[in-house]
Amino acid sequence: MAHSYTPGLRVTENAIIRRERRLPLKGDVLVERGARVRATDAVARTLIPGNVQTVNVANALGCEPIDVPKSLAKVVGDPCAKGDVLARRKGMFGLMESKVASPAAGVLESCSEITGQVILREPPVPVEVDAYIDGVVAEVLPGEGVIVEAPAAFVQGIFGVGGETHGELALAVSRADEEMTADKLTPALAGKIVIAGRYVSFDVLKKAVALGVRAVVVGGFDDRDLREIMGYDLGVAITGHETIGLTLILTEGFGHMPMADRTFRLLSSHVGHPASVSGATQIRAGVLRPEIVIPIPAGAGPGEGDRRSQGLEIGSLIRGIREPFFGRIGKVAELPPELTPLETEAHVRVLAAEFDGKKSILPRANVELIES
Repeated sequence: MAHSYTPGLRVTENAIIRRERRLPLKGDVLVERGARVRATDAVARTLIPGNVQTVNVANALGCEPIDVPKSLAKVVGDPCAKGDVLARRKGMFGLMESKVASPAAGVLESCSEITGQVILREPPVPVEVDAYIDGVVAEVLPGEGVIVEAPAAFVQGIFGVGGETHGELALAVSRADEEMTADKLTPALAGKIVIAGRYVSFDVLKKAVALGVRAVVVGGFDDRDLREIMGYDLGVAITGHETIGLTLILTEGFGHMPMADRTFRLLSSHVGHPASVSGATQIRAGVLRPEIVIPIPAGAGPGEGDRRSQGLEIGSLIRGIREPFFGRIGKVAELPPELTPLETEAHVRVLAAEFDGKKSILPRANVELIES
């Protein structure tokens, strides 16, 4: 059978999820292989070199660069606090003294008699990487990090903004097609990952931020409001580093779009359970989806592993991603192997899909596979 690439969206009750947790620079791994970790546990730590401050001592003291080393009040390698005297020079007849103060705390790293400048290195910045999900350390990457593995319910979204966060799942609506309005945001949702149904407005999302909600998982959101909440236009690069006060994950797309029943049922069945979410999204090469990971007890289900799609098959669950079937859920009924001409005169691979009991023919590029 001929194959063509079909984007996949995973919504599954039981999978084995593996996540690499890697430091930006070499450092220390804090856990051993086989250790059980919580999502918020630090698994690796390193120190990022501090910022460099350049101080033009020659200009400040009004002397030649070659005279700067003799004017230093500290030796290269010495620590200094903000405001400490780095260098001094007596004036004519020793009546006046010029001084240069340290602009920040740090270490005197070097002094140049060519430029007359000294380099001050601010203290290193400690960086820790957490486990992200409750699970077991499956692999240790010496000096770099670990791979954490866990059986989990797993949902991928279409688009997200905001970084990684953790919290209990909470339900703000009773149906997948219900909109989350301001009156549904109660203090009980503070610190939670909120399942919000079909749509959330900009004003309601701002209220969620003020309330302390950690993440909102919703069917749709107005794309025009993205600029308002982020303060800038979204580019085509990876998202996930935005500081908007919470993480926002769209499961269906932009606009008023009910959350898929299957997705809503799965998330609703885990209300009160701890979950990890990430809004990181990349739509170009190396596709990255926003996700909700809900760890479950080992052995609670068969677990199909963190595998990738094997392609479309008869009976596969799909969703339309272009009109006239945009957002509709159906099943693959037929997969003709031959190329089929379209009205545009292009010859493409098509499929027959059943939407609400009616069979329709559409290009395979117009659907995405919902992997279970």
